[in-house]
Amino acid sequence: MARVLLAVGGGAAAIKAPLVVRRLREAGFAVRTLATERALAFTTELALATVSGHPVATEAAWFSPSGRVLHLELARWADLLLVAPATAADLARAAAGLAEDLLSAVITAGVPRVVWAPAMNPGMWADPAVQANVDRLRSRGHAFAGPASGPMAGVGETPGTGRMLEPDELAEHVRYHLTTKDFAGKRVLVTAGPTREHLDPVRFLSNPSSGKMGFALARAARDRGARVTLVTGPTVLPDPFGVEVVRVESAEAMRQAVVDRFSEVDLVIMAAAVADWRPAERKAEKEAKLGEEKLLRLVRTPDILAELGAAKGSRVLVGFAMETHAGPERALEKLKRKNLDLICLNYPTDPETAFGADENRLVVIEPSGRTEAWGKASKRELADRLLDRVRHIMQ
Repeated sequence: MARVLLAVGGGAAAIKAPLVVRRLREAGFAVRTLATERALAFTTELALATVSGHPVATEAAWFSPSGRVLHLELARWADLLLVAPATAADLARAAAGLAEDLLSAVITAGVPRVVWAPAMNPGMWADPAVQANVDRLRSRGHAFAGPASGPMAGVGETPGTGRMLEPDELAEHVRYHLTTKDFAGKRVLVTAGPTREHLDPVRFLSNPSSGKMGFALARAARDRGARVTLVTGPTVLPDPFGVEVVRVESAEAMRQAVVDRFSEVDLVIMAAAVADWRPAERKAEKEAKLGEEKLLRLVRTPDILAELGAAKGSRVLVGFAMETHAGPERALEKLKRKNLDLICLNYPTDPETAFGADENRLVVIEPSGRTEAWGKASKRELADRLLDRVRHIMQ
């Protein structure tokens, strides 16, 4: 289990620090906390100790007569130091190489990785001195998560760039920095979400796919060092950082985005729920609701996966199949017909792993017919497990 030391700086965003701890622990990290003197004006030792399960390292603890060399102890314990929120003063002390408080002393003591999550007024973030300190820290191998644009603390302050990333986003950045880069140098294309086939400007045919499985695969491949392109249909999920995101709507638009990039990639994972049919005619205007019935003529959409399989070459191609019955037989037939290396079968009618769920079950099928059932797990866990299997194919 990787170990994360969360250092809480003295900004208003410190009120979110307990939630940052919770998100880090949910992601599977061991977490301890350090609070600067000013941070305790916005949060409390009790809150941080409760969510982390450990005493909080503070200035008072640093100078206690226990004989412990706390800054060295913390630097040796941590695999990564996350400073969130990071103030302009925190950045300045670290850039200058000072060790005048516990946080700067831990940094100079040689913690392996440092990730800063800045939080300050937009004018302060844009100040040349602050940006010079950021550049200096980056040159030393420190990483930055954010800041984002959004509302600022303080009466009358206008939105701008300087807002700390949200706790779940910070956990995602930490995971990225602590993941082995076994896909470094690989180009990966993932599809996700549904497609929409419009009948008219306001009506369409679609399905309930949330895109969560495809987004989990894109994040997992990014964390493992791949250059990732995510082609996604309509979804409310935010763009993952460090991923090229191409948003499309129809099956034909998804096909074009994938085909345009296919020659550049080593691995394609088609996790999107692409519509099989589209209206033969799309009306230019919304039709009135007249009569008791209406016949709709449908035509096939392009079979993207079959097209890729025919031109696969040395690339690895992974498909997904959703079935309500006879799943393994149908999935294996689809794998062979479309020249896939693996196919992942799931059942959207399972109430625990239905469309939109955070967890899934997969049955992974190989060209030989070998089948392996993976029990219910988070979509991120299943994404990493699938990439483990793909890595062996690519070797």
